[in-house]
Amino acid sequence: MAHRVVMEHVSGLHFEVETLGGKISLDGDEKLGGRGMGVRPKPLMLTALGGCMGMDIASLMPKLRAEAEVQRFWIEVEGQLTEEHPKTYHTVRVDVFFEGQDLKKDRLLKIVRMSRERYCGVYAMFEKFAQMQLKVHFLPEGTEELIP
Repeated sequence: MAHRVVMEHVSGLHFEVETLGGKISLDGDEKLGGRGMGVRPKPLMLTALGGCMGMDIASLMPKLRAEAEVQRFWIEVEGQLTEEHPKTYHTVRVDVFFEGQDLKKDRLLKIVRMSRERYCGVYAMFEKFAQMQLKVHFLPEGTEELIP
């Protein structure tokens, strides 16, 4: 299986990209000549990581009967860049938040682990070049679990 993207230069640092499932606009930072016409490439990598895990979690919750109590969930991803060029992510933190009453924490933790260990190829790729930290938060009680 192969994935393919086609990028067409619009102007300056602005590109229109066709990819599996849709189109996106890329643009560089204004300090480098961008004009705010699209997303930046490196944060898009973090988006791919959060999206991959989020889709895994959303598809696994009904299968493991863990979704009924979850009123909502979201994922926050933060990456720390090196100072030198080429600037790469050296540390990435993924925080998964589940909100609801009487959450089935063991099942939700299992689901997050399954995403990380078995299904999310983007997470597997990030592990090859960055130190990863994965934490699960349960709200409103405010408890959290670090997934080693």
